[in-house]
Amino acid sequence: MVHWTTEEKASIASAWKHIDLEHDGGDALARLLFVYPWTQRYFSTFGNLSNPSTNAKVQAHGKRVLAALDNAAHHLDSLKATLHDLSDIHANKLHVDPENFRRFGEVFIVVLATKLKTAFTPPVHAAIEKFFAVSVDALNHEYHH
Repeated sequence: MVHWTTEEKASIASAWKHIDLEHDGGDALARLLFVYPWTQRYFSTFGNLSNPSTNAKVQAHGKRVLAALDNAAHHLDSLKATLHDLSDIHANKLHVDPENFRRFGEVFIVVLATKLKTAFTPPVHAAIEKFFAVSVDALNHEYHH
């Protein structure tokens, strides 16, 4: 089990208050699809991905991804259990390359840093990096069974 300090929990909660579930997940997913274009193969049913920022299905799926991460951010002490079902689906049904979880974390951190500006302090950055590292580890869990 991961140990979260009071400061890390406070930093995550503080940063998370600024997240707009309706838009930020879509922005991050669109960024992922643009920066790592080979990830588009997982979204072949989403239609035209030449401009993922304007694709309604990208925006909707990004919102779902961020909602799952929002749930995880509110259950830091049980991340593996919280993300178990998603890990199972992505590993055993969708066969998503687990490296893409890390990539999504990277692009989401860019979205968050852009949004928070000076409030994205080194302690906040460190806590968010840890949150994504632990979340990625939890999402990768079913890949090892």
